[in-house]
Amino acid sequence: MTTAKEPALYGFRTAGSILAGRHALEQLPQRLHELGRFRRAAIVAQPSILRQGTVDRMMAKLREEGITSFCTTEVQQEPTVENIREVTDKISAERPDLIIGIGGGSVLDAAKLISVLLTDPVDLHTLIGIDRVARPGLPAVLIPTTSGTGSEVTPNAIVTVPEQELKVGIISRHLLPALVILDPVLTLSLPPQITAATGMDAFTHAFESLISNKANPLSDMFAMESIRLISRNLLSAYHDGGDLEARESMLLGSMYGGMALTAAGTAAVHALAYPLGGKFGIPHGVANSMLLPHVTAYNRDAIGGRLILAAQAMGLAGPNLTEEEAGDRVILTLREWTRQLGIPQDLRAYGVSDGDVDALTAAALQVTRLLANNPKAVDAEAVSALYRKLLP
Repeated sequence: MTTAKEPALYGFRTAGSILAGRHALEQLPQRLHELGRFRRAAIVAQPSILRQGTVDRMMAKLREEGITSFCTTEVQQEPTVENIREVTDKISAERPDLIIGIGGGSVLDAAKLISVLLTDPVDLHTLIGIDRVARPGLPAVLIPTTSGTGSEVTPNAIVTVPEQELKVGIISRHLLPALVILDPVLTLSLPPQITAATGMDAFTHAFESLISNKANPLSDMFAMESIRLISRNLLSAYHDGGDLEARESMLLGSMYGGMALTAAGTAAVHALAYPLGGKFGIPHGVANSMLLPHVTAYNRDAIGGRLILAAQAMGLAGPNLTEEEAGDRVILTLREWTRQLGIPQDLRAYGVSDGDVDALTAAALQVTRLLANNPKAVDAEAVSALYRKLLP
């Protein structure tokens, strides 16, 4: 007699506190009082946010509360290990006791890493992987200005390792911030192409969490709501950047996507996207968007029931929807989104050639943590074939 396999345990943790809503940033000083007493804040910011005056206004508010501050905008768009080290060294000289990250996913990831390096100045390479951060960092406040990575609520940070031509993950509970502020007003100025790439990135987080091997009731709840919000608002936010209701829904959808991946993790789309970013500098959201329809088609015979759930959340499901119909509708919609959002479907646009496929395949196969989470086994032949789908 065989015994049924006991279901795996699952859990969830996220930021210490979340404040969301229009003009929520104005409440930052009051929220800091709840975290403790601070003397000096290091603000890690997106250059565009500095130009818009948002940082200056925030610094003035902090001064009124007796907190001095300084700002750096030196984090690269896809930060490398060396870039993080250089920025950390400059911030360390100012002896802050609080880190505030305001910007897109790269800035937020960098702020998280800087916070732990300031309390434990180790070689960042030694932190790559899972649970290798030894101790908590400085308290961090994260304020996203894009609706994409969901980094503000995840224990993950991504860095580029140029010598490996690969983007890699650092995962630790110590990377979770003390406070998150979600203010959709900060996203109104996003240009359409960034709205598209970051929005599809957020959708991919939710979708891959829904179909991943580690999917569970907690991740499903966040993933389904993320998919629902993004599906109904991405095109609106893209075509009308001033649509505040759509922007607010996208920001929440991005956060829920981050929570979903925290609880379940992503899979093959991300594994194949990392080498495209590391070797060719393709923005992460663009790489995910290009790969998602093709990887979904590859996975569809292993995720039929999950595709029905995705179709329901995307508003594509009718009565008595079959797995085959759900797969067709989901994949068709993903392809239509990439078309409407102007996302290329040819890697040659980024300098990739047929001769690069073998190296890309070898690099993707190194991302074993994510490939193991894919619902269908992925080997070198499959990875190569998927890349070639984008080299028509």
